[in-house]
Amino acid sequence: MTGPRHPGLLTFGLPRRTRVGLYFLSLTLLLILSAGPAQSHDPSAWGGLFRSRDYGATWVSANPAGFVSGAIALAISPTDVNHLLLGAESGMLRSRNGGRDWTIEAPSVVLGSVFAVAFAADGQRALISTGQGVFRSEGGNSWQQVPAPQGAVPARAILSSREPSRVYLAGWSGLYLSDDWGASWSSAANNLPQEPATALVVVSGSPEILYAIVQGQIWASVDGARSWIRREGGISSASADSLTTDLRDSARLWATGGDQLFKSIDSGANWRRVGRPLPEPNTTVNGITASEECIVVTTDRGLYRSVDSGESWTQIIDSLPAHLEAGPLVRDPVDPVTLYAGFSLIPYPELWRRAADFEGALARFSVASLVGSAVLLVLVALAAVAALRWLGRYYRPSASAVAAAQTSHNRRIEKTLP
Repeated sequence: MTGPRHPGLLTFGLPRRTRVGLYFLSLTLLLILSAGPAQSHDPSAWGGLFRSRDYGATWVSANPAGFVSGAIALAISPTDVNHLLLGAESGMLRSRNGGRDWTIEAPSVVLGSVFAVAFAADGQRALISTGQGVFRSEGGNSWQQVPAPQGAVPARAILSSREPSRVYLAGWSGLYLSDDWGASWSSAANNLPQEPATALVVVSGSPEILYAIVQGQIWASVDGARSWIRREGGISSASADSLTTDLRDSARLWATGGDQLFKSIDSGANWRRVGRPLPEPNTTVNGITASEECIVVTTDRGLYRSVDSGESWTQIIDSLPAHLEAGPLVRDPVDPVTLYAGFSLIPYPELWRRAADFEGALARFSVASLVGSAVLLVLVALAAVAALRWLGRYYRPSASAVAAAQTSHNRRIEKTLP
């Protein structure tokens, strides 16, 4: 065999076609390594949970140690604000230090996406909803499935009451309550329209007041969800999409609808439009927290903030994935200027639709991963075979070299014989 026709760095005396084969194989291996799971992520480029300590002015990632593509629901323990339960697209996570560290919760029991989460008033028991059912924990990492009425899952919201063991569940197609922490359920949709409640708010007091959004209309109950009355004065022309109580006055309510902000100072009996519309038309608001000092909303266009009762809006893009849909917005029950906001790579309505259609975001992701891995392995095998064939054809040892090697081997054997 003659020497290389194009000597140079990294040729090693191989023919050109052999070097091409080796290059192709090396490039394939490099692509495989680069396609491996990410070890860290830029919080501004992916979904997940974020926290603000200054009422939404600045944000930091609250799950930096792990990749969470979609934060769907968050619950904060009423007895320990550092105790968090995060419902994510990939399952349930728990933190006991305010989001600095997370552990996967009951991965063999809680499967798929978790859509709603709630702590009991004691701060220990918890209730969650996946696309497959409702689960409860009496404390610790021990979860058991409980019976759920038809249409309850995937739940849109679970909210606990001040009443011991009472909990409300806004299901996929119904509204329900339980007085034994999920062991049994009854309908809480008496005289409501035959449509799901897309938002639910519980205001502690005597009596306890509930607010719900059904068909874009605001309804209220003062008797533990046994009956409901419509609260439409001044807001009937808009389709409400989010609702919250004021930070400092529970009789003051805030709502959004038709890109507009509304306020009520009489527990929802009358509403008036305030401020200017959101910057982008046809924006869907998923969450709102408000006071006279500051208003923050999470939307399908990102997160917006106003410090002048909605007269002007600022989209917060620093350290937030502004190009993704923002969903859950939760206020710390002790420190009201601390907020948590969730973002998702997959739009939230699509996550719920998949679960309701028994597709499951996690199952779809797993199937796609398996198919992609199989295709990748086939490509690698083909590339390796092609490279080896090139090497075998153009870098084959001569007959004389084979004979010399055989002779040397025989001589070594003869030396070992007596």
